[in-house]
Amino acid sequence: MSKFTIAIHGGAGTILKSMLTPELELSYHIGLQDALNAGYHILEKGGFSIDAVQAAVVSLENNILFNAGKGSVFTNKGIHEMDACLMEGKNLEAGSVAGVRSVKNPILLCSEIMQHSGHVLLSGQGAQDFAVLRGMELLPEDYFYSEFRYNQWQEIKDSELYLLDHKENVGGPDKKFGTVGAVALDVHGNVAAATSTGGMTNKRYGRLGDSCIVGIGNYANNKTCAVSCTGHGEFFIRSVVAYDVSCLMEYKGMNLKDACEKVVLDKLVKIEGEGGLIAVDTLGSYELCFNSEGMYRGAKTSDGINVVGIYK
Repeated sequence: MSKFTIAIHGGAGTILKSMLTPELELSYHIGLQDALNAGYHILEKGGFSIDAVQAAVVSLENNILFNAGKGSVFTNKGIHEMDACLMEGKNLEAGSVAGVRSVKNPILLCSEIMQHSGHVLLSGQGAQDFAVLRGMELLPEDYFYSEFRYNQWQEIKDSELYLLDHKENVGGPDKKFGTVGAVALDVHGNVAAATSTGGMTNKRYGRLGDSCIVGIGNYANNKTCAVSCTGHGEFFIRSVVAYDVSCLMEYKGMNLKDACEKVVLDKLVKIEGEGGLIAVDTLGSYELCFNSEGMYRGAKTSDGINVVGIYK
């Protein structure tokens, strides 16, 4: 049987053991393992990577601990605007959504966009209208509410500040880049990537990060790899991170590990871009690479590997 692999992330940043109670740490581990299992079950039955990454990300979107779907952060207007992207490596098809509201699972809307819209990226009200047309599950604003993120927004809602998902205090260094993602290789040799986020607390002006942009926060190509990113989006946009990993493999002949480390531990660091990525290649190798203090992450393979981690 051909090898298959899935890897996931739930955000990166200053994630220290001192910041999490044992109960909360366990909850994160359970959430990550549940997402891994959701995608792995599809792969082990001979299913496709595109379906596996969606299943994993849906699990994370439905978990209030993560900044995507339920539990997304608040914008400056006190609403939830979500971004997501889905891509498959066989034909380089992709679907992406930006600034969408009410959609329970933005990653599933990406699939509808990819298959039925004739476009790649839809945004705002237009994306909302398409979601209605496709019969997507829409929920009221209070479904996405979490007290933690509401209180976080209350602290800065009348200021020009924004927060990168979690922060111990407005002036302090502690932060987490809240995005979720999954990458997978199936037994058919196809890779796929999925990424979803609620963005930044108190974001304004229709700000978009890297998560919804093909080749930056999310990319998949059967010639090379699949990549899902998490970090300070502005720096990832400037560095074209996901595609850069693929390019180093395709045109420089680098292996997955070296390509990921070149981008995350060298190129991003030089411009003070903090965060990380997960990646899988067509050999079934995976990387969980980050330059921050921690990254919620995990991987599971047909070789029997099952890992879940939080700290560096």
